[in-house]
Amino acid sequence: MPKTVTIRLSDENYSTFSEAARAENRSLSNLIETAALAKVREQQFADDAEVAEILANKELMKRIKKGSEEARLRKGRLVE
Repeated sequence: MPKTVTIRLSDENYSTFSEAARAENRSLSNLIETAALAKVREQQFADDAEVAEILANKELMKRIKKGSEEARLRKGRLVE
């Protein structure tokens, strides 16, 4: 079920969002929701180029595998 969220925007930001929504012929709510989701997804996941770079880095992959194995065996300690 959809939820309603209230946000406070400065007049300047409201104008910016409103103009962008009008330019794309969609509601302000839809523009903000879409932009927020895109930002969250961008931060949560690595894109194809980042994944390729990670996989190509042999030393990094070795360390990731070692860390994964140690975590599976519950070795090490949590660093806060």
